[in-house]
Amino acid sequence: MSFARAAGILLHPTSLPSRGGIGDFGPAAYRFVDFLASARQGVWQVLPLGPLGYGNSPYSSTSAFAGNPLLISLERLADHGWIDHGELDALPPASGPVEYDHVFAQKLPLLFEAAHRFLKSASQEALGRFESFRAENAWWLDDFVLFDSLRAHHKLKPWNQWPHDLASREPAALKKATEELADDLRVRSAVQFAFYEQWRALRRYSAERAIRIVGDVAIFVNHDSADVWTHPELFRLDGQLEPEVVAGVPPDFFSKTGQRWGNPLYRWDVMKQRGYQWWIQRLRWATQHCDYIRLDHFRGFDQFWEIPAADPTAVNGRWVDGPRDDLFLKLREALGGLPFFAEDLGYITPEVHALRDRLQIPGMSVLQFGFGDEGAHMYLPHRAAGKVVYTGTHDNDTVVGWWHSGAADHERRNAESYLGRCEDGIHWAFIRAAQGSTACLSVVPMQDILGLGSEARMNTPSLHGGNWRWRFQENHLNGNLASKMALLAEISDRLPKPFASQSNDSFFA
Repeated sequence: MSFARAAGILLHPTSLPSRGGIGDFGPAAYRFVDFLASARQGVWQVLPLGPLGYGNSPYSSTSAFAGNPLLISLERLADHGWIDHGELDALPPASGPVEYDHVFAQKLPLLFEAAHRFLKSASQEALGRFESFRAENAWWLDDFVLFDSLRAHHKLKPWNQWPHDLASREPAALKKATEELADDLRVRSAVQFAFYEQWRALRRYSAERAIRIVGDVAIFVNHDSADVWTHPELFRLDGQLEPEVVAGVPPDFFSKTGQRWGNPLYRWDVMKQRGYQWWIQRLRWATQHCDYIRLDHFRGFDQFWEIPAADPTAVNGRWVDGPRDDLFLKLREALGGLPFFAEDLGYITPEVHALRDRLQIPGMSVLQFGFGDEGAHMYLPHRAAGKVVYTGTHDNDTVVGWWHSGAADHERRNAESYLGRCEDGIHWAFIRAAQGSTACLSVVPMQDILGLGSEARMNTPSLHGGNWRWRFQENHLNGNLASKMALLAEISDRLPKPFASQSNDSFFA
Protein backbone atom coordinates (compact mmCIF):
# COMPACT_ATOMS: atom_id res chain seq x y z
CA MET A 1 0.00 0.00 0.00
CA SER A 2 1.53 3.32 -1.05
CA PHE A 3 0.80 6.82 0.08
CA ALA A 4 1.33 10.24 -1.39
CA ARG A 5 4.82 11.69 -1.80
CA ALA A 6 5.30 14.21 1.00
CA ALA A 7 7.79 15.80 3.38
CA GLY A 8 7.54 16.40 7.09
CA ILE A 9 9.19 17.07 10.42
CA LEU A 10 9.63 14.77 13.42
CA LEU A 11 8.97 16.71 16.62
CA HIS A 12 7.40 15.38 19.79
CA PRO A 13 5.02 17.92 21.37
CA THR A 14 7.06 17.92 24.61
CA SER A 15 9.83 19.64 22.59
CA LEU A 16 7.70 22.70 21.82
CA PRO A 17 8.62 25.99 23.56
CA SER A 18 5.42 26.13 25.61
CA ARG A 19 5.01 27.71 29.02
CA GLY A 20 4.95 25.37 32.00
CA GLY A 21 8.31 23.69 31.52
CA ILE A 22 7.19 21.24 28.82
CA GLY A 23 5.79 21.44 25.32
CA ASP A 24 2.03 21.04 25.00
CA PHE A 25 -0.99 21.56 22.74
CA GLY A 26 -1.08 25.31 23.37
CA PRO A 27 -0.14 28.43 21.37
CA ALA A 28 3.38 27.17 20.55
CA ALA A 29 1.89 24.07 18.89
CA TYR A 30 -0.31 26.23 16.66
CA ARG A 31 2.64 28.45 15.73
CA PHE A 32 4.59 25.31 14.84
CA VAL A 33 1.76 24.16 12.56
CA ASP A 34 1.82 27.60 10.94
CA PHE A 35 5.55 27.15 10.37
CA LEU A 36 4.96 23.72 8.82
CA ALA A 37 2.38 25.24 6.49
CA SER A 38 4.66 28.11 5.42
CA ALA A 39 7.48 25.59 4.88
CA ARG A 40 5.11 23.51 2.67
CA GLN A 41 5.46 20.45 4.86
CA GLY A 42 2.66 17.92 4.68
CA VAL A 43 3.45 15.83 7.74
CA TRP A 44 4.03 16.30 11.45
CA GLN A 45 5.33 13.11 13.08
CA VAL A 46 5.04 12.69 16.84
CA LEU A 47 6.08 10.00 19.32
CA PRO A 48 3.53 8.07 21.46
CA LEU A 49 1.17 10.42 23.33
CA GLY A 50 0.27 8.26 26.36
CA PRO A 51 0.79 9.07 30.05
CA LEU A 52 4.41 8.67 31.08
CA GLY A 53 5.73 5.69 33.00
CA TYR A 54 9.29 4.55 33.66
CA GLY A 55 12.04 7.02 32.75
CA ASN A 56 9.59 9.61 31.34
CA SER A 57 9.83 7.82 28.01
CA PRO A 58 6.89 8.19 25.63
CA TYR A 59 7.48 4.51 24.81
CA SER A 60 6.91 3.59 28.46
CA SER A 61 3.29 4.43 29.21
CA THR A 62 0.69 3.53 31.81
CA SER A 63 -1.99 3.19 29.13
CA ALA A 64 -2.29 2.30 25.45
CA PHE A 65 -5.36 4.54 25.14
CA ALA A 66 -5.14 7.46 27.58
CA GLY A 67 -3.41 10.76 26.81
CA ASN A 68 -0.47 12.33 28.64
CA PRO A 69 -1.91 15.06 30.91
CA LEU A 70 1.35 17.04 30.70
CA LEU A 71 0.54 17.77 27.04
CA ILE A 72 -2.64 19.64 28.00
CA SER A 73 -2.27 23.38 27.54
CA LEU A 74 -3.17 25.32 30.68
CA GLU A 75 -3.33 28.47 28.56
CA ARG A 76 -6.07 27.01 26.40
CA LEU A 77 -7.90 25.76 29.49
CA ALA A 78 -7.76 29.33 30.83
CA ASP A 79 -9.11 30.65 27.53
CA HIS A 80 -12.10 28.32 27.99
CA GLY A 81 -12.68 29.26 31.61
CA TRP A 82 -11.31 26.14 33.30
CA ILE A 83 -8.75 28.14 35.26
CA ASP A 84 -7.81 31.81 35.81
CA HIS A 85 -5.03 33.21 33.63
CA GLY A 86 -3.44 34.71 36.76
CA GLU A 87 -2.76 31.24 38.15
CA LEU A 88 -0.38 30.60 35.26
CA ASP A 89 1.99 33.44 36.16
CA ALA A 90 4.21 31.20 38.30
CA LEU A 91 4.76 28.65 35.53
CA PRO A 92 8.32 28.17 34.22
CA PRO A 93 9.27 30.07 31.03
CA ALA A 94 8.96 28.67 27.54
CA SER A 95 12.58 27.64 27.19
CA GLY A 96 15.13 25.17 28.50
CA PRO A 97 15.12 21.36 28.80
CA VAL A 98 12.19 19.58 30.40
CA GLU A 99 12.67 19.07 34.15
CA TYR A 100 10.10 16.34 34.67
CA ASP A 101 10.07 16.35 38.47
CA HIS A 102 9.33 20.08 38.51
CA VAL A 103 6.73 19.80 35.76
CA PHE A 104 4.85 17.01 37.56
CA ALA A 105 4.95 18.99 40.81
CA GLN A 106 3.81 22.29 39.29
CA LYS A 107 1.55 21.43 36.36
CA LEU A 108 -0.47 18.43 37.55
CA PRO A 109 -2.02 20.25 40.56
CA LEU A 110 -3.14 23.07 38.24
CA LEU A 111 -4.63 20.55 35.81
CA PHE A 112 -6.61 18.88 38.58
CA GLU A 113 -7.74 22.27 39.90
CA ALA A 114 -8.91 23.18 36.39
CA ALA A 115 -10.80 19.89 36.06
CA HIS A 116 -12.53 20.50 39.42
CA ARG A 117 -13.61 23.96 38.29
CA PHE A 118 -14.83 22.65 34.94
CA LEU A 119 -17.04 20.04 36.61
CA LYS A 120 -18.50 22.61 39.00
CA SER A 121 -19.08 25.56 36.68
CA ALA A 122 -18.96 24.54 33.01
CA SER A 123 -21.90 25.26 30.73
CA GLN A 124 -24.47 22.59 30.09
CA GLU A 125 -23.23 22.30 26.51
CA ALA A 126 -19.64 21.66 27.66
CA LEU A 127 -20.74 19.21 30.35
CA GLY A 128 -22.84 17.44 27.73
CA ARG A 129 -19.77 16.98 25.53
CA PHE A 130 -17.90 15.64 28.56
CA GLU A 131 -20.61 13.11 29.38
CA SER A 132 -20.71 12.01 25.74
CA PHE A 133 -16.94 11.53 25.85
CA ARG A 134 -17.25 9.40 29.00
CA ALA A 135 -20.00 7.25 27.52
CA GLU A 136 -18.32 6.73 24.15
CA ASN A 137 -14.96 5.85 25.73
CA ALA A 138 -16.11 3.91 28.79
CA TRP A 139 -14.57 0.74 27.30
CA TRP A 140 -11.07 2.03 28.18
CA LEU A 141 -11.63 5.19 30.22
CA ASP A 142 -13.36 3.62 33.25
CA ASP A 143 -10.56 1.13 33.83
CA PHE A 144 -7.83 3.69 33.20
CA VAL A 145 -9.09 6.36 35.61
CA LEU A 146 -9.66 3.73 38.31
CA PHE A 147 -6.13 2.39 37.75
CA ASP A 148 -4.71 5.92 37.76
CA SER A 149 -6.54 6.85 40.95
CA LEU A 150 -5.60 3.65 42.77
CA ARG A 151 -1.99 4.03 41.65
CA ALA A 152 -1.91 7.55 43.11
CA HIS A 153 -3.54 6.37 46.36
CA HIS A 154 -0.92 3.62 46.67
CA LYS A 155 1.95 6.10 46.13
CA LEU A 156 2.73 4.88 42.60
CA LYS A 157 3.38 1.29 43.66
CA PRO A 158 2.98 -1.23 40.80
CA TRP A 159 -0.56 -2.59 40.67
CA ASN A 160 0.45 -6.14 41.63
CA GLN A 161 1.73 -4.73 44.96
CA TRP A 162 -1.70 -3.30 45.86
CA PRO A 163 -4.00 -5.25 48.21
CA HIS A 164 -4.70 -8.64 46.67
CA ASP A 165 -8.40 -8.04 46.07
CA LEU A 166 -7.62 -4.93 44.00
CA ALA A 167 -4.63 -6.44 42.21
CA SER A 168 -6.70 -9.45 41.19
CA ARG A 169 -9.70 -7.24 40.32
CA GLU A 170 -12.23 -8.94 42.56
CA PRO A 171 -15.63 -7.44 41.62
CA ALA A 172 -16.57 -6.44 45.17
CA ALA A 173 -13.26 -4.62 45.66
CA LEU A 174 -13.60 -2.79 42.34
CA LYS A 175 -17.17 -1.76 43.13
CA LYS A 176 -16.16 -0.44 46.54
CA ALA A 177 -13.16 1.48 45.13
CA THR A 178 -15.27 2.96 42.34
CA GLU A 179 -17.82 4.24 44.84
CA GLU A 180 -15.24 5.62 47.29
CA LEU A 181 -13.20 7.32 44.57
CA ALA A 182 -16.14 8.53 42.49
CA ASP A 183 -15.24 12.24 42.67
CA ASP A 184 -11.60 11.61 41.84
CA LEU A 185 -12.54 9.34 38.92
CA ARG A 186 -14.75 12.08 37.51
CA VAL A 187 -11.90 14.59 37.77
CA ARG A 188 -9.44 12.25 36.06
CA SER A 189 -12.02 11.62 33.33
CA ALA A 190 -12.28 15.39 32.84
CA VAL A 191 -8.49 15.57 32.44
CA GLN A 192 -8.67 12.96 29.67
CA PHE A 193 -11.55 14.87 28.10
CA ALA A 194 -9.38 18.01 28.07
CA PHE A 195 -6.51 16.10 26.44
CA TYR A 196 -8.62 14.73 23.60
CA GLU A 197 -10.54 18.00 23.07
CA GLN A 198 -7.24 19.84 22.64
CA TRP A 199 -5.69 17.14 20.48
CA ARG A 200 -8.71 17.04 18.16
CA ALA A 201 -8.65 20.83 17.85
CA LEU A 202 -4.94 20.80 16.97
CA ARG A 203 -5.49 18.03 14.41
CA ARG A 204 -8.35 20.01 12.89
CA TYR A 205 -6.13 23.10 12.63
CA SER A 206 -3.43 20.97 10.98
CA ALA A 207 -5.87 19.38 8.53
CA GLU A 208 -7.10 22.80 7.44
CA ARG A 209 -3.47 23.47 6.39
CA ALA A 210 -3.10 20.09 4.62
CA ILE A 211 -0.84 18.69 7.36
CA ARG A 212 -1.25 15.05 8.33
CA ILE A 213 -0.25 13.70 11.74
CA VAL A 214 1.92 10.58 11.91
CA GLY A 215 1.55 8.79 15.23
CA ASP A 216 3.60 6.04 16.82
CA VAL A 217 2.52 2.78 18.47
CA ALA A 218 4.96 0.81 20.61
CA ILE A 219 4.59 -2.94 20.17
CA PHE A 220 4.76 -3.69 23.92
CA VAL A 221 3.09 -2.10 26.95
CA ASN A 222 4.32 -1.58 30.49
CA HIS A 223 3.64 -4.18 33.17
CA ASP A 224 2.60 -1.28 35.44
CA SER A 225 -0.20 -0.17 33.15
CA ALA A 226 -3.95 -0.10 33.08
CA ASP A 227 -3.84 -2.51 30.15
CA VAL A 228 -2.06 -5.34 31.99
CA TRP A 229 -4.03 -4.75 35.20
CA THR A 230 -7.32 -4.86 33.27
CA HIS A 231 -6.42 -7.79 30.98
CA PRO A 232 -3.87 -9.95 32.82
CA GLU A 233 -5.03 -13.01 30.90
CA LEU A 234 -3.55 -11.51 27.72
CA PHE A 235 -0.01 -11.38 29.16
CA ARG A 236 2.58 -13.92 30.31
CA LEU A 237 2.27 -13.44 34.09
CA ASP A 238 3.06 -15.82 36.94
CA GLY A 239 1.08 -16.60 40.12
CA GLN A 240 2.24 -13.35 41.75
CA LEU A 241 1.09 -11.41 38.67
CA GLU A 242 4.70 -10.66 37.77
CA PRO A 243 5.98 -11.19 34.21
CA GLU A 244 7.35 -14.71 33.74
CA VAL A 245 9.16 -13.62 30.56
CA VAL A 246 9.96 -10.13 29.27
CA ALA A 247 10.78 -8.36 26.02
CA GLY A 248 14.09 -7.13 24.68
CA VAL A 249 16.64 -7.72 21.95
CA PRO A 250 19.66 -10.07 21.88
CA PRO A 251 23.33 -9.14 22.17
CA ASP A 252 24.73 -7.35 19.13
CA PHE A 253 27.53 -5.06 17.99
CA PHE A 254 26.21 -2.27 20.21
CA SER A 255 25.68 -4.28 23.41
CA LYS A 256 27.33 -7.51 24.52
CA THR A 257 24.43 -8.26 26.87
CA GLY A 258 21.61 -7.12 24.58
CA GLN A 259 18.74 -4.95 25.79
CA ARG A 260 16.34 -6.12 28.48
CA TRP A 261 13.30 -3.87 28.10
CA GLY A 262 11.26 -5.59 30.80
CA ASN A 263 7.81 -5.41 29.16
CA PRO A 264 5.60 -8.46 29.69
CA LEU A 265 5.09 -10.56 26.59
CA TYR A 266 1.71 -11.33 25.09
CA ARG A 267 -0.21 -14.58 25.18
CA TRP A 268 -0.68 -14.57 21.43
CA ASP A 269 -2.64 -17.82 21.60
CA VAL A 270 -5.26 -16.19 23.84
CA MET A 271 -5.34 -13.07 21.67
CA LYS A 272 -5.93 -15.22 18.60
CA GLN A 273 -8.79 -17.08 20.33
CA ARG A 274 -10.39 -13.68 21.01
CA GLY A 275 -10.01 -12.51 17.43
CA TYR A 276 -7.21 -10.08 18.36
CA GLN A 277 -9.88 -7.72 19.71
CA TRP A 278 -7.47 -5.87 22.02
CA TRP A 279 -5.14 -5.12 19.11
CA ILE A 280 -8.04 -4.11 16.88
CA GLN A 281 -9.25 -1.68 19.55
CA ARG A 282 -5.75 -0.36 20.09
CA LEU A 283 -4.96 0.34 16.44
CA ARG A 284 -8.46 1.55 15.60
CA TRP A 285 -8.04 4.07 18.43
CA ALA A 286 -4.62 5.08 17.09
CA THR A 287 -5.89 5.58 13.54
CA GLN A 288 -8.84 7.63 14.81
CA HIS A 289 -6.43 10.09 16.41
CA CYS A 290 -3.64 10.17 13.82
CA ASP A 291 -3.63 9.95 10.04
CA TYR A 292 -0.85 7.41 9.74
CA ILE A 293 0.91 5.14 12.26
CA ARG A 294 4.52 4.07 12.66
CA LEU A 295 4.66 0.57 14.18
CA ASP A 296 7.63 0.36 16.51
CA HIS A 297 9.76 -2.83 16.58
CA PHE A 298 7.93 -4.42 13.66
CA ARG A 299 10.26 -7.41 13.87
CA GLY A 300 8.45 -8.51 17.04
CA PHE A 301 5.34 -9.36 15.02
CA ASP A 302 7.37 -11.99 13.14
CA GLN A 303 9.59 -13.18 16.01
CA PHE A 304 10.24 -11.64 19.41
CA TRP A 305 13.11 -12.12 21.88
CA GLU A 306 11.81 -13.90 24.99
CA ILE A 307 13.92 -13.34 28.14
CA PRO A 308 13.36 -15.15 31.46
CA ALA A 309 12.11 -12.43 33.81
CA ALA A 310 14.60 -13.43 36.52
CA ASP A 311 17.57 -12.74 34.23
CA PRO A 312 19.24 -9.33 34.62
CA THR A 313 20.34 -9.21 30.95
CA ALA A 314 19.03 -10.30 27.55
CA VAL A 315 21.79 -12.87 26.96
CA ASN A 316 19.74 -15.99 27.71
CA GLY A 317 16.73 -15.11 25.60
CA ARG A 318 15.38 -16.98 22.61
CA TRP A 319 13.46 -16.15 19.44
CA VAL A 320 9.78 -17.09 19.55
CA ASP A 321 7.30 -16.87 16.69
CA GLY A 322 4.89 -13.94 16.71
CA PRO A 323 1.40 -13.67 15.15
CA ARG A 324 2.71 -12.71 11.68
CA ASP A 325 0.09 -12.36 8.92
CA ASP A 326 -2.74 -13.62 11.09
CA LEU A 327 -2.92 -10.45 13.19
CA PHE A 328 -2.64 -8.07 10.25
CA LEU A 329 -5.28 -9.82 8.18
CA LYS A 330 -7.69 -9.34 11.09
CA LEU A 331 -6.61 -5.70 11.38
CA ARG A 332 -7.11 -5.09 7.66
CA GLU A 333 -10.57 -6.60 7.84
CA ALA A 334 -11.53 -4.52 10.89
CA LEU A 335 -9.91 -1.21 9.87
CA GLY A 336 -10.53 -1.35 6.13
CA GLY A 337 -6.79 -1.12 5.43
CA LEU A 338 -3.38 -1.02 7.06
CA PRO A 339 -2.44 2.68 7.40
CA PHE A 340 0.95 1.84 8.91
CA PHE A 341 4.63 1.87 8.17
CA ALA A 342 7.13 -0.35 9.93
CA GLU A 343 10.15 0.42 12.07
CA ASP A 344 12.28 -2.34 10.59
CA LEU A 345 15.76 -1.10 11.51
CA GLY A 346 18.72 -3.10 12.80
CA TYR A 347 19.30 -6.78 12.09
CA ILE A 348 16.19 -7.81 10.18
CA THR A 349 15.75 -11.30 8.74
CA PRO A 350 14.47 -12.04 5.23
CA GLU A 351 11.31 -13.40 6.86
CA VAL A 352 10.54 -9.99 8.39
CA HIS A 353 11.02 -8.25 5.03
CA ALA A 354 8.83 -10.88 3.40
CA LEU A 355 6.08 -10.30 6.00
CA ARG A 356 6.21 -6.55 5.44
CA ASP A 357 6.16 -7.01 1.66
CA ARG A 358 3.21 -9.40 1.79
CA LEU A 359 1.28 -6.87 3.87
CA GLN A 360 2.44 -3.99 1.62
CA ILE A 361 3.56 -1.98 4.65
CA PRO A 362 6.41 0.46 3.90
CA GLY A 363 9.64 0.13 5.88
CA MET A 364 12.15 2.75 7.00
CA SER A 365 15.51 4.02 5.76
CA VAL A 366 17.78 6.11 7.99
CA LEU A 367 20.53 7.93 6.10
CA GLN A 368 22.95 7.92 9.03
CA PHE A 369 23.09 4.12 8.72
CA GLY A 370 23.90 4.14 5.00
CA PHE A 371 27.58 5.04 4.81
CA GLY A 372 29.22 2.01 6.41
CA ASP A 373 30.06 -1.20 4.58
CA GLU A 374 28.28 -2.43 1.48
CA GLY A 375 25.45 -3.99 3.50
CA ALA A 376 24.56 -0.58 4.87
CA HIS A 377 23.80 0.79 1.40
CA MET A 378 20.21 -0.43 1.72
CA TYR A 379 19.57 2.76 3.69
CA LEU A 380 20.76 5.13 0.96
CA PRO A 381 18.32 7.37 -0.96
CA HIS A 382 18.53 5.54 -4.30
CA ARG A 383 17.26 2.37 -2.57
CA ALA A 384 14.39 4.01 -0.65
CA ALA A 385 11.55 3.35 -3.09
CA GLY A 386 8.36 2.48 -1.23
CA LYS A 387 9.89 3.41 2.12
CA VAL A 388 9.86 6.28 4.60
CA VAL A 389 13.26 7.97 4.69
CA TYR A 390 14.77 9.80 7.67
CA THR A 391 18.01 11.70 8.16
CA GLY A 392 17.92 10.25 11.70
CA THR A 393 15.33 9.27 14.30
CA HIS A 394 14.65 10.14 17.94
CA ASP A 395 17.12 7.39 18.90
CA ASN A 396 19.94 8.79 16.75
CA ASP A 397 22.36 11.57 17.47
CA THR A 398 21.66 14.63 15.33
CA VAL A 399 23.30 14.65 11.91
CA VAL A 400 25.70 17.37 13.01
CA GLY A 401 26.50 15.51 16.24
CA TRP A 402 26.99 12.24 14.36
CA TRP A 403 29.22 13.91 11.78
CA HIS A 404 31.54 15.48 14.37
CA SER A 405 31.75 12.72 16.99
CA GLY A 406 29.84 9.58 16.01
CA ALA A 407 30.79 8.82 12.41
CA ALA A 408 33.89 6.82 11.60
CA ASP A 409 36.40 8.29 9.17
CA HIS A 410 35.34 5.94 6.38
CA GLU A 411 31.68 6.87 6.93
CA ARG A 412 32.49 10.56 6.52
CA ARG A 413 34.50 9.81 3.36
CA ASN A 414 31.65 7.74 1.96
CA ALA A 415 29.10 10.43 2.80
CA GLU A 416 31.15 13.15 1.10
CA SER A 417 31.61 10.92 -1.94
CA TYR A 418 27.86 10.29 -2.17
CA LEU A 419 26.50 13.69 -1.10
CA GLY A 420 29.27 16.06 -2.11
CA ARG A 421 30.41 18.94 0.04
CA CYS A 422 27.69 21.23 1.34
CA GLU A 423 28.34 24.91 2.01
CA ASP A 424 25.33 25.29 4.30
CA GLY A 425 26.18 22.32 6.53
CA ILE A 426 26.21 18.54 6.45
CA HIS A 427 22.63 18.51 7.78
CA TRP A 428 21.39 20.22 4.62
CA ALA A 429 23.23 17.68 2.47
CA PHE A 430 21.32 14.95 4.32
CA ILE A 431 18.02 16.82 4.09
CA ARG A 432 18.38 17.36 0.33
CA ALA A 433 19.28 13.70 -0.17
CA ALA A 434 16.22 12.59 1.81
CA GLN A 435 13.87 15.00 0.01
CA GLY A 436 15.21 14.04 -3.40
CA SER A 437 15.09 10.30 -2.69
CA THR A 438 12.70 7.76 -4.16
CA ALA A 439 10.99 7.37 -0.77
CA CYS A 440 7.29 8.13 -0.62
CA LEU A 441 7.71 10.11 2.59
CA SER A 442 10.72 12.09 3.81
CA VAL A 443 10.84 12.96 7.53
CA VAL A 444 13.52 15.09 9.17
CA PRO A 445 13.89 15.56 12.95
CA MET A 446 13.54 19.20 13.96
CA GLN A 447 17.08 19.12 15.37
CA ASP A 448 18.43 18.41 11.88
CA ILE A 449 16.33 21.16 10.31
CA LEU A 450 17.95 23.54 12.81
CA GLY A 451 21.46 22.11 12.36
CA LEU A 452 21.93 21.41 16.08
CA GLY A 453 24.63 19.24 17.64
CA SER A 454 24.64 16.40 20.16
CA GLU A 455 23.35 18.70 22.90
CA ALA A 456 19.95 18.49 21.18
CA ARG A 457 19.77 14.70 21.04
CA MET A 458 16.36 13.43 22.14
CA ASN A 459 17.22 9.92 23.31
CA THR A 460 20.26 7.72 23.80
CA PRO A 461 19.04 4.08 24.00
CA SER A 462 20.14 2.19 27.14
CA LEU A 463 21.11 5.45 28.86
CA HIS A 464 19.23 5.72 32.15
CA GLY A 465 18.21 9.30 32.82
CA GLY A 466 18.64 12.51 30.87
CA ASN A 467 16.54 11.54 27.84
CA TRP A 468 13.40 13.08 26.31
CA ARG A 469 14.25 16.57 27.61
CA TRP A 470 15.14 18.62 24.53
CA ARG A 471 13.10 21.69 23.54
CA PHE A 472 13.73 24.15 20.74
CA GLN A 473 13.57 27.91 21.17
CA GLU A 474 10.86 30.06 19.60
CA ASN A 475 13.41 32.22 17.77
CA HIS A 476 14.72 29.15 15.95
CA LEU A 477 11.78 29.39 13.53
CA ASN A 478 11.94 32.14 10.93
CA GLY A 479 10.72 33.02 7.49
CA ASN A 480 14.05 32.37 5.77
CA LEU A 481 14.14 28.79 7.06
CA ALA A 482 10.52 28.22 6.03
CA SER A 483 11.19 29.61 2.54
CA LYS A 484 14.23 27.37 2.10
CA MET A 485 12.23 24.29 3.08
CA ALA A 486 9.26 25.31 0.93
CA LEU A 487 11.42 25.65 -2.17
CA LEU A 488 12.99 22.24 -1.54
CA ALA A 489 9.55 20.65 -1.07
CA GLU A 490 8.43 22.17 -4.37
CA ILE A 491 11.45 21.12 -6.43
CA SER A 492 11.38 17.58 -4.98
CA ASP A 493 7.65 17.19 -5.72
CA ARG A 494 6.71 16.87 -2.06
CA LEU A 495 4.15 19.66 -1.72
CA PRO A 496 1.30 18.78 0.67
CA LYS A 497 -1.94 17.40 -0.71
CA PRO A 498 -5.16 18.98 0.63
CA PHE A 499 -7.57 16.76 2.54
CA ALA A 500 -10.57 15.62 0.54
CA SER A 501 -12.72 16.93 3.39
CA GLN A 502 -12.29 17.98 7.00
CA SER A 503 -13.09 14.45 8.08
CA ASN A 504 -10.26 12.13 9.07
CA ASP A 505 -9.18 10.91 5.65
CA SER A 506 -5.98 9.08 4.89
CA PHE A 507 -3.23 10.40 2.67
CA PHE A 508 -2.95 7.18 0.71
CA ALA A 509 -2.34 7.76 -2.98
